[in-house]
Amino acid sequence: MAKIDVLKRIEEVGIIPVVRASSGGDAVSVAEVIREGGIPILEITMTVPGAVGVIAQLVKCYGDKVLVGAGTVLDPETARRCIEVGAQFVVSPSLNFQTLDFCKQQGIAVFPGALTPTEVINAWQAGADAVKIFPCSAVGGPKYLRALKAPLPAIKMIPTGGVSLLTAQEFIAAGAWALGVGADLIPNKGVQPGEHESLAAAARSYVAAVREARSATGRMAKHTA
Repeated sequence: MAKIDVLKRIEEVGIIPVVRASSGGDAVSVAEVIREGGIPILEITMTVPGAVGVIAQLVKCYGDKVLVGAGTVLDPETARRCIEVGAQFVVSPSLNFQTLDFCKQQGIAVFPGALTPTEVINAWQAGADAVKIFPCSAVGGPKYLRALKAPLPAIKMIPTGGVSLLTAQEFIAAGAWALGVGADLIPNKGVQPGEHESLAAAARSYVAAVREARSATGRMAKHTA
């Protein structure tokens, strides 16, 4: 899938589920349920045992039905290994210019992490497709994101850390391009017996929350224009 299509899909859905499962099998067990819930996107972090193999397995199983990316990527070599097995976007908790440059050369969407205004601007000017604001909850959550967006409206931001069903709409209203959602949606131990429907329902709730927040924000912008 071309990078422009990857970015379009992420923007349309507005949610990037962050998988930090305790095993590769647990990570795989989550994928189908999340997809059934209307989120055809997964970020497999490098903290998952055998993460590169998990990415390869998911890409082979789902093809373009599920957008599979690599998370917690700290260096170009790890990015290379993930891209070789089919990762279609790369996410990092920090800004590593070598990793960012490598992904750009490969034509892969890249979302480096940043927190301060200087870090965010440096990441964007270096060519990030969007900037992961992490850990957003530690510095004010939606209020902090809104403060960042005020002087930097053109920069696409993905708040991660502290995103839940209680805060999702606030983050969208504050200007989030998409949301990085971790433990509040993705269980570390995979899908346990009896949890299938509840997890799918949670995914659907996130999709609905993003849609409703965007709709309300659009109405507000139109009304105040």
